[in-house]
Amino acid sequence: MRPTSLYPRYTEPSLVEALADSPAVLIHGPRQSGKTTLARVVGDPRGDDYISFDDNIARTAAESDPAGFVGGLRERTVLDEVQRVPSLFTALKQEIDSSRSPGRFLLTGSSQVLLVPTLSDSLAGRMEILRLHPLSQGEIHGGIPNFLDDLFSGTFPTTRTDRLGDDLAARIADGGYPAALARSPSRRASWYRNFIDTQLQRDVRDLARISTLDVMPRLLTAAASQTARLYNLSNMASPFQLSRPTIGDYVALLERLFLIDRLPPWHRNQLSRLVKTPKLHIGDTGLGCALLGVNRRALVQDRELLGQYLESFVLLELKRQSVCYDTPLEFFHYRDRDQVEVDIVIERGAREVAGVEVKAAATVKTSDFRGLWKLKKAAGQRFVAGVVAYDGEITAGFGDGMFAVPIRSLLEGRSVGLGSFVLDMNRLGA
Repeated sequence: MRPTSLYPRYTEPSLVEALADSPAVLIHGPRQSGKTTLARVVGDPRGDDYISFDDNIARTAAESDPAGFVGGLRERTVLDEVQRVPSLFTALKQEIDSSRSPGRFLLTGSSQVLLVPTLSDSLAGRMEILRLHPLSQGEIHGGIPNFLDDLFSGTFPTTRTDRLGDDLAARIADGGYPAALARSPSRRASWYRNFIDTQLQRDVRDLARISTLDVMPRLLTAAASQTARLYNLSNMASPFQLSRPTIGDYVALLERLFLIDRLPPWHRNQLSRLVKTPKLHIGDTGLGCALLGVNRRALVQDRELLGQYLESFVLLELKRQSVCYDTPLEFFHYRDRDQVEVDIVIERGAREVAGVEVKAAATVKTSDFRGLWKLKKAAGQRFVAGVVAYDGEITAGFGDGMFAVPIRSLLEGRSVGLGSFVLDMNRLGA
């Protein structure tokens, strides 16, 4: 039976285009992010051209005779969770080389399968890769926000919108996994915990030989407590009776499964990025909150934790929105020798740089732009705009490409245009 998607996905138009001219297309992202549903909606219209390698019989057959398995597939086939059968990639290459018809194979993977041995060589030039994140706020609530368009145009119309208030903490704690959102708020945390217990151990077992699998959920919980902070391997390793290199390998494995993300530092000198400290971010704030046993009410009461999770939430949202854009966007953080920071730096191509500073407060002060001013000086003519994203009501300019923008507008797009409205700057806290 052909599945139906509860949510429109930003990636779907790109997937349709890729299938029209590429022999193979890979959708990769974390488990339960909606890859299978999207693949079947787009690539399996009849409902009978789908094979999952989570199925033991299919996986064993493919491992036993990869060439014969691939040769017996239909003209257009969805192959789900291909990272579980890495021996299949050479057979796929041979089949594609014999017939390069577009849309021949639609693959999904729950790990960064380009790191699987032989895959990058086997399917180089034969496969387009698309990233599917958990749901963005626009996919959940409808619409495509225009924040990134405005950011790189360097113009934000003066508008007013309602504060999110406590609803902001609710959105952070809910996260973006479709199956979790289908449950009541009180049941979502239970789903996230079960997801880690069942999925993480199976996927880790497939990717690496780890004798102490119980370390991985605890390490992921430790990472969740450090979200939006500088990555410190010594601090991460200290609670465990394992060496720092071993914990470093385990962190890399969590990153490979899309469960955490290390955000590299931005520097004018590209080579400098290789030796500086990244920031650690949890891959989904709902997952992180569940691991820490934190609900929306606890987030509202703990302002420090709310600030951490809000920063990760905004970064994740912008990454999820970025799949709508033809020009790839790259994400970084900025920190100088004086410890002046910008939470999120975005590059579009080689010529444009923008910054976003995130605040949980309802007001914005001129001093909140300090990091953005430093980033502007460092980026020079490449700098297009700087934004302080805050939980307020008014979008307003602060001069020379600097803007205060409500987080609701970042998530949902523009609200009411103010036209000749005279801003009361006291409401912004200026």
